[in-house]
Amino acid sequence: MAKASVVQEYQHPQRGATTTLTNDEKIQREAIKNNIKKPKGLIVSYHANPEMEDMHFGRNHPMKPWRLTLTNKIVMAYGMHKAMEVYKPRRATPEEIGNFHKADYVDFLQSVMPGQNTYIPATQTYMYGTGDDCPIFDGLWDYCSLYSGASLDAARKLTNNQSDIAINWSGGLHHAKKNEASGFCYINDIVLAILQLLLHHPRVLYIDIDVHHGDGVEQAFWSTDRVMTVSFHKYSPQDFFPGTGALSDTGPLNNSSPGAHHALNVPLNDGIDDEQYQQLFKDVIGPCVQTYRPTAIVIQCGADSLGGDRLGCFNLNVGAHGYCVQFVKKFGLPLLVLGGGGYTPRNVAKAWAYETSICIEADLHPNLPAHMPLLEHFKNEKTLFPKLDNAKYENKNSRGYLNGVVMGIHEQLRYLRGAPSVQMRRIPPDIAGLRNDLEKELWFEKIRGERERREHG
Repeated sequence: MAKASVVQEYQHPQRGATTTLTNDEKIQREAIKNNIKKPKGLIVSYHANPEMEDMHFGRNHPMKPWRLTLTNKIVMAYGMHKAMEVYKPRRATPEEIGNFHKADYVDFLQSVMPGQNTYIPATQTYMYGTGDDCPIFDGLWDYCSLYSGASLDAARKLTNNQSDIAINWSGGLHHAKKNEASGFCYINDIVLAILQLLLHHPRVLYIDIDVHHGDGVEQAFWSTDRVMTVSFHKYSPQDFFPGTGALSDTGPLNNSSPGAHHALNVPLNDGIDDEQYQQLFKDVIGPCVQTYRPTAIVIQCGADSLGGDRLGCFNLNVGAHGYCVQFVKKFGLPLLVLGGGGYTPRNVAKAWAYETSICIEADLHPNLPAHMPLLEHFKNEKTLFPKLDNAKYENKNSRGYLNGVVMGIHEQLRYLRGAPSVQMRRIPPDIAGLRNDLEKELWFEKIRGERERREHG
């Protein structure tokens, strides 16, 4: 009689079951649990380059690109990537960035190294707006070209009909100007992406829900009617950056300028709450879409408008912030969704992950998946919807004040004679650039004319 083997294989008491699951299996189960699948009749693309997550502004700087790591971990843990086309975009080239920014500024960003920035005593500033807010750190050009490249890639997917909604959470840096850095922003990827959209779309509506005014984008398209900018922000010229964006700031003062009344601003006070913000957004954006009739929408989802943000002053929860994405999505237009500000990384990540779920039409359960890497960084708030409306800031937005703001916006829309009729040609980002080009052409024509007269004289 054969002896029984001393060592026997362990058999799980439940036939066919295994004791452990791989991470992919856990994600698959999570996706099934949340009924995550590609939405019918809708292509959503997700543009993320992991190299962005390694960038570092400095230990004490409030901008933390690491918030992108947390965002991507939540998106992946829920299995949302299975419902999207995921792309690792290439870097933007200097030539692509030069479509808006001046060549000398682009050259500076490419070549400057930490410790080499030049201080200008006369203005008490550093070159090209850099300094404490916009430091020169190791890998600065890589950082600029990565997030700009992602926004350009997302815009191209929309114009090529490869995507209906394109998401780039690393983008949305709305303060950068043509020739200088500002407010943690070096390259204005939003402007570059809109210029790309304008190659195919007659009219683009730009919406900004960052707590800070979207001044860089507004300035770039100040003199054209092919872009309407609408910015919701805290407004206090004396003590809140950038101090611009009053209700009366609506574009060029000359009504004959095409850009007149195409820059709309929604100035807010401290402490606005969910109900007020959602109603305000609906009352403003609905008529803007109806009157302007855009053919594409870009929304900058700066998450510093959430309650509890390190640099913010509103009392919004994740749900109210996401409502804005949900509202614009209902129009069914090509939609570019970008990041922006946001300086409490765990809350930024939750908001952007939730807004990703809105784009793919997924109804997520609120508890963050237990298998998610870095879950410990969310401390005791392992929910997608933490309570952020803790009234840290007193609500100074009365019903009368907000009604007045809405009436002011509607009054500006009355000046528009419906959607502008435009020729499909590439426009320069500002009228000054056009004037410079025309002046150069006239100068060269004058030189050629004088030369021909001498030759034939």
